[in-house]
Amino acid sequence: MNPDEQKKRDLSPVSTLIFPTAPDVHTVRSHPAAELTLRTPQHLLSSPGTRHLQPAMALRRFFVGGNWKMNGNKESLEELITTLNTASLHDETEVVCAAPSIYLDFARSSLDPRIGVAAQNCYKVAKGAFTGEISPAMIKDCGVDWVILGHSERRHVFGEGDELIGQKVAHALESDLGVIACIGEKLEEREAGTTEEVVYAQTQVIAENVKDWGKVVLAYEPVWAIGTGKTASPEQAQEVHEKLRAWLRANVSDDVADSVRIIYGGSVTGANCKELASQGDVDGFLVGGASLKPEFIDIINARA
Repeated sequence: MNPDEQKKRDLSPVSTLIFPTAPDVHTVRSHPAAELTLRTPQHLLSSPGTRHLQPAMALRRFFVGGNWKMNGNKESLEELITTLNTASLHDETEVVCAAPSIYLDFARSSLDPRIGVAAQNCYKVAKGAFTGEISPAMIKDCGVDWVILGHSERRHVFGEGDELIGQKVAHALESDLGVIACIGEKLEEREAGTTEEVVYAQTQVIAENVKDWGKVVLAYEPVWAIGTGKTASPEQAQEVHEKLRAWLRANVSDDVADSVRIIYGGSVTGANCKELASQGDVDGFLVGGASLKPEFIDIINARA
C-alpha cells in the first residue's frame, strides 16, 4: 500500500494522528466526540512513581494561571481576591491571575504579592495610534509582570494569526514581561489528523521570537476542550505535552526542553486536576471558568 492510500485508510472512519520523534511512536485516534484511545507506555501512566521517573520534572516549578477572561466587576473580583489572599496555597506552586485590562491595577494592588498578575493580551509596539490596544509598557506600569498571548479566543474569535502572535511575543519579552504562550488545535484539525502539524507550527513561530525561555510558559489548550466540559484525559494531555517537549529538544535545545514549563488548559476542574498534575510533562494549568470559583484553590494545590 502506498503512503497516500495508507493515509486515506487511516483517516476513515476515524482519524489517526501520529506523533513521530521516538521509537515507541504513539497513535492518537479521534472521533466526533473528541474521545481518544491512546496506546501510552505504562511508565507514563499516572502512578505514585511517575515523578521519580521524570527527573527534570522536579526542576520545573508548578505553574497555575487563572484566566478571568471578560468576567467580573470590582465587587465580585474583590470577593474572589479575598478568597485567594486568605487561602492556604502550596508554596511550591507559582500562581498568576489574568485580569481584564481595566482591572489590572485593581488586581495588582489587591492581590497578595505572592500571587502574580497577567494581562490577557497586548500589542506588538510600545505606543501609538492603536485604539483599544494596550502595550507591554502600560502593563508593566501597573506593576504586572505577565501576559497571555495567542489564546485560542484571540486566534479564532479575533482572527490573530501566527505572525502577529510571534511579533507580540517578541515585543513582550523585550519589554521584560513573562509570556504565557498558548497553542492548540481545533476539533476539526484533530479529526483531520493534523494536531501535531498545527501545534508544532504554532510553537515554531513562538520559538523564533524567544531569546530567553526562562520568561516563557507554554500553554497547550486543545480548543475542543475549552469551556466545553470535555477534558483531555491525563494520558492524552501527557501524550501531547511529551511530544511538544520532544519538539523543543529537537528544534531548540535540551536545556530548554528540560526546563520550559508546559501547562495544560481545557476544562480543568477541582475534580480532575490532581490526576492531570501527576503526569510527568504536565507542569501546571491555565484555568478558565474554574478560576472564578472557590475550587481554584484545589487546582492551585493539585501537587500539594
